[in-house]
Amino acid sequence: MNKVPITQSAIPAVELPVPNMEVGADSPDYVDATFDACERLAKTHYENFSIGSRLLPSHLRKHFYSIYAFSRGVDDLGDHADGDRMALIDLWDQQLEKCYLYDGKEPPTHPYFVALAQTIHEFDIPVEPFKRLIEANRKDQSITRHETFEDVLDYCSYSADPVGHLVLYLSRIRDPKLHELANKTCTGLQLANFWQDVGVDIEIGRIYIPLEDLKRFEVSEEQIINRIHDTNFENLMRFEADRARRFFADGFSLIDQLNDHLKTNFALFVRGGLEILRIIESRNYTVLNESPRISKMGKARIFSGTWLRARTGRQLVPQNLFESSRTESAN
Repeated sequence: MNKVPITQSAIPAVELPVPNMEVGADSPDYVDATFDACERLAKTHYENFSIGSRLLPSHLRKHFYSIYAFSRGVDDLGDHADGDRMALIDLWDQQLEKCYLYDGKEPPTHPYFVALAQTIHEFDIPVEPFKRLIEANRKDQSITRHETFEDVLDYCSYSADPVGHLVLYLSRIRDPKLHELANKTCTGLQLANFWQDVGVDIEIGRIYIPLEDLKRFEVSEEQIINRIHDTNFENLMRFEADRARRFFADGFSLIDQLNDHLKTNFALFVRGGLEILRIIESRNYTVLNESPRISKMGKARIFSGTWLRARTGRQLVPQNLFESSRTESAN
């Protein structure tokens, strides 16, 4: 049978969502405005840790926001976009390609990518971590279950670990051994997010808890889908939370290789992940019907405590937070 060529008119038209811009693309202030748009996105989305905190040097802050806008943007397409998500993700990928391949005639047009192109070229960031983040969202469109924990870790190597690489590139750190350490922390952050959002992920048809662990703890997929919380589920989530905590512990030695500004922000990332695990556990792992969050006051406490520890020369993340799931967090 002869294949029928796909014409342009046969392809459904899709367009990327675009943030409201205060100035037009022809304005001399447009590039600055694109960074402002990235910052607005960061400040209107909940995360377990602060993005572009005041502890970062001001010249780096906007680049953290552009990296965040790329990552959050593709996640939102993969998780929540209406219409053809794969086509939208392809458009996102095309904008990324323009950040690297344009010759001045066809630069990226989406505001987040106009900003990102500046970040990429200033810090000489390779394309691979961005590509892996895009691929994670392609995977999410067809893979909704993970048989083993190794499968989950493989997914994290696409969905989370590249973010750590990008942060290190902003500090001009290219040592593969340090990037490997960053993987531990990023995987820990991703696992903590999975465990807090079990109920949220059910709504979009996904279960990130390994199926082998469900079997081990005698928890069925149907139990999770029907949001039935029992002792078996508590034991399962206790096991998963403890495993996530070990990733934070294994990657924490990276902090000794960072400059003072990045040390403090790295500590904020780690403390945010550990805090959400503490909250999950303090609520007896009730994540099927609610998604635990760190309150504004809780984030302020973590921020001020970390700042004070930095000023007084103490370990930025208290050792007890790595050791016990039931220990109250310290300042």
